[in-house]
Amino acid sequence: MTNTDSDNSREWAAQAYALLKKQQEEQKQELQKKEEQKQELQKKEEQKQELQKKEEQKQELQKKEEQKQVLTDSANKEKIAVPPEIIAEPELGELDDNFTWSAMVLAAQGKKINQISIDEIDWLTKLRRGLEETRKGFVTELLDKLGDDPLTPESLDDLETLLIRADVGIDSTDKVISSLRTKLNEEVVGGEAGIKFLKKELKLIIDKPIKNSGTDLLVPKKGKLNVWLLVGVNGVGKTTTLGKLAYLSSRSNYKTLIAAADTFRAAAVEQLQVWGERSNVDVISNQSKNADPAAVVFDAINSAKKRNVDLLLVDTAGRLQTKNNLMDELSKIKKIIDKKVPDAIVESLLVLDASQGQNGLKQAKSFAKSANLSGAIITKLDGTSRGGVSLAVSEEVNLPIRFIGAGEGIKDLRPFNSYEFVEAMLADK
Repeated sequence: MTNTDSDNSREWAAQAYALLKKQQEEQKQELQKKEEQKQELQKKEEQKQELQKKEEQKQELQKKEEQKQVLTDSANKEKIAVPPEIIAEPELGELDDNFTWSAMVLAAQGKKINQISIDEIDWLTKLRRGLEETRKGFVTELLDKLGDDPLTPESLDDLETLLIRADVGIDSTDKVISSLRTKLNEEVVGGEAGIKFLKKELKLIIDKPIKNSGTDLLVPKKGKLNVWLLVGVNGVGKTTTLGKLAYLSSRSNYKTLIAAADTFRAAAVEQLQVWGERSNVDVISNQSKNADPAAVVFDAINSAKKRNVDLLLVDTAGRLQTKNNLMDELSKIKKIIDKKVPDAIVESLLVLDASQGQNGLKQAKSFAKSANLSGAIITKLDGTSRGGVSLAVSEEVNLPIRFIGAGEGIKDLRPFNSYEFVEAMLADK
C-alpha cells in the first residue's frame, strides 16, 4: 500500500468513525428519552399507589389487612420473575490505530462508510489483538529482517524459519517459500511487495479447502434440518464453542436446539444449560448418570422435527483418537441421524485449540481419518503465538476453517474470513 493509499484509507476511516459516533450519540439520546419517559410513568404510578394507599386506610381493619396481604403476594411475584440476561452491545472506542485498521479492512472488502457497524469494528479489533502474540513472534521479526530492501535468498531462509516457528506447518511453509523463490527468480521483489505477495499466498492456502467444499460460508439451509456435530478432545473449548454457536445462530434468526450428548464429562450438561439460557436456546439432555449419547440425540431429533428447528447443535464426548469406544459412539450417533432424518444436512466440525500448535494439527489428521470431518473451528486464538496452525490445518488436512474464536465472550466466535485473518496476522504491514 502506497503512502497516498494509506492517507486516503485513514481519511475514509475517520469519516466512518464520525458517522458511527453520530449514530451512537443518537442511540444514547433515544435511550435517555425512553428512560425519562419510564421514570415519569413510574412517578405517576407511585403517586397513584400513594392515593390508593390513603384510600385503603379509611376502610375497615379487616379489609385493610386483606389488601395488605394481596399487595405482599404481588410484590413477591415480582421479585421471583428473573429477566433474561442482556448481552451488552459494544461501545465505540477512540479513533485509534485499531479502529483505523479495522475500517481499512472493511473498506478493502467493498464496504461503504454507511454500511459498517460498531459490532464489525469490535470483532476485527479483537481478532487483531488476539493474533498479537503470533504477530510478535513472526511479523515483527520478519519486517526487521526484510526492511525496505529487495528480497534475497538469505531473507527467504529467515522467512522459512519464522513461518515454521509460527506453526504454519512444513507443507504450507514449503509452498509459500517455493512460490517466493520462483517470483524472485523472475524479478526483483522489494520488502513491501514481498509482504503483499506473502499475504496472497497465505490466503490461497486457506481458501483452497473452502472453495473445494463448494460452500464459502457455512450457514444452516432453510427448509431442512441441519445437524452440526462438534467433535474434539477434552479441553479445546468444545462445549463453550457450541454455546457461542447457539447464540450466533439464534441471533441470526435460525430456530436452534442443543443436544447435550456429552454424557461422560461431569458438569457438561449443566454447562450447556447455562449457555442455552444465555442464548435463549433450549437444551435436550438426560440427567441420569452415564446416559446413552445416541438416545439423547434421538430425543433431540424428535423435538427438532416437532418444532421445525433449522439447526440442531450436538455436543459430543471429548474423545482421544486412541479411544475406539468413543469413536464408535460417534458412529452410533450418525446412524441415528441417518435413520431418523435421512435428508438432514450433517456437518462434523472439529474444534481445535490454536494454542496447542502442532499437537492440534496431529488431532486434525487423526480425526480426519476416522470422523468424516467437514470443517474446523479454531478456538483460543487470543493470547497464543501459534495462530499459524490454521494454515497447516488448511494445507495438510485439507479441512475448511468455518469459524474462529478470539475471546471468552459469547459474541467472540465468528464465521471465518480468510482475508481478515491474514490481514490481522500481518497487521503491522
